[in-house]
Amino acid sequence: MAIEIKQVSNRKELRAFIRFNYELYKDNAYSVPDLYDDMLNTFNKEKNAAFEFCEAEYFLAYKDNKLVGRVAAIINKKANETWNKKDVRFGWIDFIDDIEVSEALLKAVEQYGKTHGMENIQGPLGFTDFDAEGMLIEGFDQLSTMATIYNYPYYSEHIEKLGYVKDADWVEYQIYIPKDGVHDKHQRIADLVQKKYNIRIKKYTSGKKLAKDYGQAIFELMNEAYSPLYGYSALSQTQIQQYVKMYLPILDLKMVPLIIDQDDKLVGVGITMPSLSIALQKAKGRLLPFGWFHLARALFFGKSRIVDLLLVAVKPEYQNKGVNALLFSDLIPVYQKEGCIFAESNPELEMNGKVQAQWEYFETIQHKRRRAFVKKIN
Repeated sequence: MAIEIKQVSNRKELRAFIRFNYELYKDNAYSVPDLYDDMLNTFNKEKNAAFEFCEAEYFLAYKDNKLVGRVAAIINKKANETWNKKDVRFGWIDFIDDIEVSEALLKAVEQYGKTHGMENIQGPLGFTDFDAEGMLIEGFDQLSTMATIYNYPYYSEHIEKLGYVKDADWVEYQIYIPKDGVHDKHQRIADLVQKKYNIRIKKYTSGKKLAKDYGQAIFELMNEAYSPLYGYSALSQTQIQQYVKMYLPILDLKMVPLIIDQDDKLVGVGITMPSLSIALQKAKGRLLPFGWFHLARALFFGKSRIVDLLLVAVKPEYQNKGVNALLFSDLIPVYQKEGCIFAESNPELEMNGKVQAQWEYFETIQHKRRRAFVKKIN
């Protein structure tokens, strides 16, 4: 039978859109589900500040009256202006192993883009870099993270058969925590840059105080440090306020060093936290009735042996000068005390030598790769 594509038009259909991923991956040992309520807020035009400069529609695919796929069509106007492009993004794409389904979903996104004057389709990407991006093409037997997409191997096979080509790749590393403490050379570099540039580590014990003192500065630093990176669009003031409120209160502040200069201005920051992957699998997308317990246990009671490196940002004028060594000279003893075995780097653009250089003094394994694809709209 023909594939029927239906545009999401009500809350019931949006629930089906979100839950399709849970059903498709319910027996998969490596997929990490998003929290249902977080997804509702992400797709809500009234609650997601990205809709200040984005527009989107969501599509469901049916075959024999059964839901078999989903996709979001997104136009990030700010990113298009920044990079002088006319791109429509496809995101949150999932489908059964039937190329008629994947083709119909992507054609729906292409048609949406075409009617809005777009020239290319690219993805998988979200509204902004705060959403998971990149289709997994290596590492299908590796546990995913809360910040990344997990997908079956057949996804990229379908995409390539449909004429899409590589636009960008990200690599991911397992970074093993040194058992004997900070590497001597690593520590010497940290000590040297601290003296040379008159910078120091600052830590907080109160999320509210951190948000008040440096919440705005952290995300402004992100905008400055990440602006050259693939597809990046600067966070708006509304987004910054939203993210300060959303993320900073839940962090384990032992794992969040700030680097400040002699005037207490922010130079660099590392936002890391215990992995929530296993906890999110146990929660199965729900905080209630018991999902909150698994998440709290992972966050606050030291039960995770994996740490997620969520955000490392350094002011451009301090990059490649050893500042990252100062961050990790502070973090490594914390990780050791917490019993962490390795860290997940999360996605790094494969050509971003500045980021990958910071792992020089660690034992690492590059265990995952993901890709954004692109195609000209006919």
